[in-house]
Amino acid sequence: MKKVFSMLGILLLPSILMSADEVVVKRSEWNGYERQDFVVDGRKCLLVIPKTPAQGKPWAWRTEFFGHEPQGDIALLGKGFHIAYMDVQNMYGAPVALDHMDKFYAYLTKERGLSSKTVPEGFSRGGLFAFNWAARNPDKVAALYVDAPVCDFKSWPGGKGKGKGSTADWERCKKIYGLTEEQAMAYKLNPVDNLEPLAKAKIPILSVCGETDKVVPIDENSRIIKERYEKLGGTITLIAKPFCDHHPHSMKDPAKIVNFILRATPGFDQSAMVEEKTPYGYDYFRIRDGLMNCRIRFEREKNARVAFLGGSITAGGGWRDLVCENLKQRFPQTEFDFIAAGISSLGSTPHSFRFTRDVLMNGPVDLLFVEAAVNDETNGQTPVEMVRGMEGVVRQARISNPKMDIIMLQFVDPDKMKVINEGKIPVVIECHEKVAEYYAVPSIDLAKEVTERIYAGEFTWEKDFKNLHPSPFGHALYLKSIKRLFDEAWKQPLTGDCALKDCKLPEKPLDEKSYFRGKLVDLKQAVLGEGWAVIPDWKPSDKAGTRKGFVNVPALVSEKPGSTLKLKFEGTAVGIFVAAGPDAGTVEYSIDGGPFASRNLFTQWSGGLHLPWAQVLNAELASGQHEMVLKVSKDADPKSKGNAVRIIHLLVN
Repeated sequence: MKKVFSMLGILLLPSILMSADEVVVKRSEWNGYERQDFVVDGRKCLLVIPKTPAQGKPWAWRTEFFGHEPQGDIALLGKGFHIAYMDVQNMYGAPVALDHMDKFYAYLTKERGLSSKTVPEGFSRGGLFAFNWAARNPDKVAALYVDAPVCDFKSWPGGKGKGKGSTADWERCKKIYGLTEEQAMAYKLNPVDNLEPLAKAKIPILSVCGETDKVVPIDENSRIIKERYEKLGGTITLIAKPFCDHHPHSMKDPAKIVNFILRATPGFDQSAMVEEKTPYGYDYFRIRDGLMNCRIRFEREKNARVAFLGGSITAGGGWRDLVCENLKQRFPQTEFDFIAAGISSLGSTPHSFRFTRDVLMNGPVDLLFVEAAVNDETNGQTPVEMVRGMEGVVRQARISNPKMDIIMLQFVDPDKMKVINEGKIPVVIECHEKVAEYYAVPSIDLAKEVTERIYAGEFTWEKDFKNLHPSPFGHALYLKSIKRLFDEAWKQPLTGDCALKDCKLPEKPLDEKSYFRGKLVDLKQAVLGEGWAVIPDWKPSDKAGTRKGFVNVPALVSEKPGSTLKLKFEGTAVGIFVAAGPDAGTVEYSIDGGPFASRNLFTQWSGGLHLPWAQVLNAELASGQHEMVLKVSKDADPKSKGNAVRIIHLLVN
């Protein structure tokens, strides 16, 4: 025995044991589980032992790249599976490799008592080993899980199709198989050509791939497997991760993989299955600095204020009301003050100017939900404006209460879906996420989530989600995503020393001229010329629609071209918040005696709606005192019925 130890170079004698057939085993730890290393048939092998083996001692067999993206194997260990690996690298699933694998299988089943059926896991080139060994031994396989698998060595390493290939690996591959170039090209026992034994044995297959894999192209590998296996009557699930290359393998949340294996293993019923939260194993939120302050307020101080700032998707209730109910269920002893600050048609720029009035109406806020991705885009805001508006909200929120937690939501619409399906990020989401990252604000990309769930076939836009103003189904989906964010952010119990602390507020803003100093200015500050009138409770005389807060309120109104008003103000930006209806006109404005510029107030929605429309006329002013002259233009949009200018608020940053 001493001679064996010396040959192996093993010094840690307490960590070594001998099995019944004199195989030398070295014990160590792997992700909290016992790992045993040993040699079988001259090849290095290992076995990871579950804390409590499941009935029948089921096991999964990683055929290549043990330890890479191990989350699925770790989850299986928790379910009582053993995890095995044999080093047959650079053998590409050739018969000589399968001979070694047969010996390993025999050792594990006969000497270690593992189940007579295993689940090979073929990662990348490991797909050749997994498929080929399964085809040789179909009676020994419970299921087959492959991940971005090589299914035809002509694709990789041969590089005879769309893939890059590898010259060195191709030469080694041909050598280990004993093939010439001509023979390799004609070889008929690649996995894509040898599926019938698996189909006859009714072996279920799961293949997880990147849709845009450039190393092992899906069209040359797993898609061929799927088409041919289904024609043979086999059962196969193909999960093609959108816009994913060869890496990363597996899924961050391996629930779909684990459940597939559990369903193929006797002794595991539905109660053992793991919740499959998302279609591709990753979630759509970013926690960043988290939600600890509001949790302390909810859980310990038992009184809190939660505000919802957004457009029509927020104003309509739906997800907002569901979140309120969820918070009350999570914290039943807490007295909540919920602020509904949603107004239809409004995006981040008007949000920032009305923040104090609409969000802080009852005092400091502990948790703020803010959304503007739909309206910022549909209202035609520029990327600069998108950042200035959203930073205006976030920075203003943190200034008002340094301990305020914020959740930024990016809702979906068809235009965003089109961009996402092209593998791009909508500009408005890029801009808002830039702000979220800078201030460490948690956010949820619901646009991506909805798009990818539809792509995965979970539901349809037309029948289920229906509109950018979601159906009840859509609002419930939004709630589920927010609940998952809550669950992750609050998964650990509060520690005794937890205390409220200031949230991140960088000394300098992203954009010095962002609207975090935005405010609504009293109409009385304007000096009116002839043709202007203050109507104390303006409402339209036509039948066009209105929005809450922009009807039956004071308005500064003129329908007479040439009517002029003046406003002295201090700041870097000035604008007007108007009700832009069917007769909306055009304004001309001059700052500090400069040349006049014009702004058309008629919008694509004005024909049937007195739209709340925030127009920042000039946002590039030097900080200081200024004077604006504004007049009603004689020109108007050809679609407008008049020259009306109805100012509900004056805006100053």
